[in-house]
Amino acid sequence: MQGKTSGDRTHHTRHPVPRTAGSRAGRHTGGMIFIAVKFTVKPEWSERWIEHVTPFTEATRAEPGNLWFDWSRSVEDPNVFVLLEAFADGDAGSEHVQSEHFAQAMRDLPPALVRTPQIISEQIEATDWNLMGEMTVE
Repeated sequence: MQGKTSGDRTHHTRHPVPRTAGSRAGRHTGGMIFIAVKFTVKPEWSERWIEHVTPFTEATRAEPGNLWFDWSRSVEDPNVFVLLEAFADGDAGSEHVQSEHFAQAMRDLPPALVRTPQIISEQIEATDWNLMGEMTVE
C-alpha cells in the first residue's frame, strides 16, 4: 500500500518491532491524539534507523494509553521515515511526552537526523482505524 505524505510516497509496511501485549488502551474519552512525524535521517543512519529507535518504539507501545506506534519508510527517499502514532486521549499523550523513554529519545535521535522532524498532531474524534468507504475487498 502506498500513501502520499507531503510529496513523498511512503511504503506503509510495519517494521518488525514486537508490540507488547496489553498496550492498546481501553479508554477513549474525547477522541484520540493522532500524530504523524516525518524524520529525515543522515544517509549513514538510514539502514540502522529502525534498530536505533527500537527501544523507544517498544517502550512507547507498552504505555497503557498507546494505540499504535508504527514506522514506515519512503519509497522515493530511503532517508525519510514516517512515524504514525496514536494515544487514547490527551492524558495518554501527555504521559508519553513526560516519560523517561521519550526524554531519552529526545537525546538519542537528533545526532542521526538531518533536520528537525516535521509533525502533525491533532485530537480527532476517531478511536481506531476505520474501513475505507471508497473500496471494499472481499
